[in-house]
Amino acid sequence: MYQRQETPQAVYIHIPFCTNKCHYCDFNSFVLKGQPVMDYLDALEREMEQTVAAVPPGEIETIFVGGGTPTVLLPDQMESFLRRVRTYFPNRSPHIEFSMEANPGTTDLEKLQAMKEGGVNRISFGVQSFDNGLLEGIGRIHNTDDVYRSLENARKVGFTNMSIDLMFGLPKQTVGILNDTIDKALALNLPHYSIYSLKVEENTLFHTLYQKNQLPLPEEDEELNMFLLIMDRLKNAGYSQYEISNFAKPGFESRHNSMYWLNRSYYGIGAGAHGYTYGNRHINIKGVQPYIDATREGLPILERYEISEQDAMEDFMMVGLRLLRGVNRADFHHQFGRELESVFGTELNRLIGQNLLELTENGYRLSPQGILLGNEVFGAFLSE
Repeated sequence: MYQRQETPQAVYIHIPFCTNKCHYCDFNSFVLKGQPVMDYLDALEREMEQTVAAVPPGEIETIFVGGGTPTVLLPDQMESFLRRVRTYFPNRSPHIEFSMEANPGTTDLEKLQAMKEGGVNRISFGVQSFDNGLLEGIGRIHNTDDVYRSLENARKVGFTNMSIDLMFGLPKQTVGILNDTIDKALALNLPHYSIYSLKVEENTLFHTLYQKNQLPLPEEDEELNMFLLIMDRLKNAGYSQYEISNFAKPGFESRHNSMYWLNRSYYGIGAGAHGYTYGNRHINIKGVQPYIDATREGLPILERYEISEQDAMEDFMMVGLRLLRGVNRADFHHQFGRELESVFGTELNRLIGQNLLELTENGYRLSPQGILLGNEVFGAFLSE
């Protein structure tokens, strides 16, 4: 199995701090106030040092800093953090994609300059909506003025590769409200947009409200119309839907996320981070202080487990079919030394018969109907 020999070319680093907890968020994040930020950065350095000693990196192609909200770091903290990243994962590739998530409410010129000088060359702003009422209703701290200001500041310091995240299916959101948000988003003429549907996750305020029947979500048909509107508007504006929830101009697809969708290995650094190296997945300790303490004793791993070949093949199909170009027979053979149809022929034929998959020259991809019923397709590749 290829993953057992592959040296990761992608790095994920987690900054778990936020100014506040959004109502829909179940990520491993903690309100910033009172947190030992510099101790955490020291712990990240210890984990990076131990990680590269255990799995020495080759040429790193992508680095992604997520959260939480990485841009809650102060400019001097940001500079210190990025200097450490460069020490252990040096930018040997001239074409590296170095992304960082950002909140429009936590970016100013000085911080953006520290990011640019530290090697970041792609920013993903968590905008979610251009309707201030909706933003307040989902617990975001920024407003639309903050979005425009942040993007202007980013351009001033030289960022050109920028993306924004938007959400649909939000409480009290209508197709009309979403259409207005898409108008404003496309007017920015950015190279990339990620547009996700709301998932009501456990351990969130929205889940509590949902259980009490106090979360005014759009009807299923209206949410479907939102998704159809998104695909139509972005396509007509010249963007390629290269993944179910992601749209880009040519050459601006997220290379880091594509590592996940192609079932490739990656380093996972930080509290609660997931990693995939040499055929083993791991999850780090989640709490900030427990994570810091653990790095003083060794790698801060909460759980590690080997991925069987069957699980890896299922993962290949489930994540690979998220890409609208689909899965490739040659890639499957390269990773597993087996023919795709010999493993999944029954499932593939059934899904083609249901008009959820279609044949391509090199493999299989979601049909237009399959794009709308993706979870049904992905679930077909799970073992009993």
